[in-house]
Amino acid sequence: MSVIGIVCEFNPFHNGHKYLIDSVKKDGDTVVCVMSGNFVQRGEPAIADKRIRAKTALLCGADLVIELPVAFSVAGAQTFARGGVKLLDSLGVVDTLAFGSECGNIEMLERTADAIESEQVNGEIIEILKTGETYAFAREKAVRKIYGGDLADILHNPNDILAVEYISALNFLHSKIKPKAVLRKSVLHDSTETEGVFASASLIREKMKKGESFKEYLPHNAFEILENAIKNGNAPADYAKLDIAILAFLRKATAEDFSDVPDVSEGIENRIIAAARNATTLSEVFDNSKTKRYTHARIRRIVLCAFLGIKNSHLACGLPYIRVLGFNDKGRELLHKAVKTASLPITVRLSDISNLGTNAEQIFQLESTATDIFNLTLPKIRECGTEMTDSPVVI
Repeated sequence: MSVIGIVCEFNPFHNGHKYLIDSVKKDGDTVVCVMSGNFVQRGEPAIADKRIRAKTALLCGADLVIELPVAFSVAGAQTFARGGVKLLDSLGVVDTLAFGSECGNIEMLERTADAIESEQVNGEIIEILKTGETYAFAREKAVRKIYGGDLADILHNPNDILAVEYISALNFLHSKIKPKAVLRKSVLHDSTETEGVFASASLIREKMKKGESFKEYLPHNAFEILENAIKNGNAPADYAKLDIAILAFLRKATAEDFSDVPDVSEGIENRIIAAARNATTLSEVFDNSKTKRYTHARIRRIVLCAFLGIKNSHLACGLPYIRVLGFNDKGRELLHKAVKTASLPITVRLSDISNLGTNAEQIFQLESTATDIFNLTLPKIRECGTEMTDSPVVI
């Protein structure tokens, strides 16, 4: 039987995610999900606490959910993908990495992954970047010039871009895990349109925030969990609650405060600081800091990393442990097996982390701080320290 890995955010878990799991999971298979914690790659809080989201996954087909630490979950596509794949590979039991894809063609995705690693493409990227283009645009243009439109078009689709990064990460790690692409059966990423029972996660989040119905777009179990969370004031998270705090941080910030923040270069920190002095909302900071080279998403990630205290040094130290967010009986069995095969220590209890050294303690402290701040974005604000009191989800 296969052990299938999925790198995800489940923000929130919807019918498209259920379709992905159902498409790859056969009788006897086990599904392990590496999931972002309380902050996600968009550079903002997740719509609900990570344990709530882990529970929805476990009730809808996942067997084990482990956490992608915040320094990696709010990073660019390459770092995000490498972090997730590294955790799956480190378990020593995963044989397949599954992901959604707009093209659904694993051969094309693998060829594209090889293309972006070629010296020719990287040389061309450097030249295009000198014109002020974004890295994503430069890479797509370089691949189009050297390898043609078929491969370049792959780099135009959000899920295909991540799929290519997952395959590239497998190659980088010399992993034995095999990639498996599942043709995306849902609406386009960030689409405001719906297709039957499928809707984008961004549209569902907007409906949750506005108090509109979103029931039809989620599996029944996932909807019940999130509906209950909303009733109890545990969702939806609202980034706007941090506006004043982050604006205050930016208004007193100096360039030095951004010196070791991931993705900062070419003086973008000065533009962000200047924008904050005139802005009255965080959205205005993002809008006024954006340039041809720096996308809205990249600006959001930089600001969030600076505010949370995420540094390049956190990424450079790598992943110090595999932290379990939740499991069912099958997941428990897999954990027992993985204890013997894993190349990183598996942590379920807090006491496990205290014995793992300075790097592990720093990564966990960063996680604790992020959770304390995330708790301020909830309808019913939670106290500090929940990272140390909330238990893994057991189904």
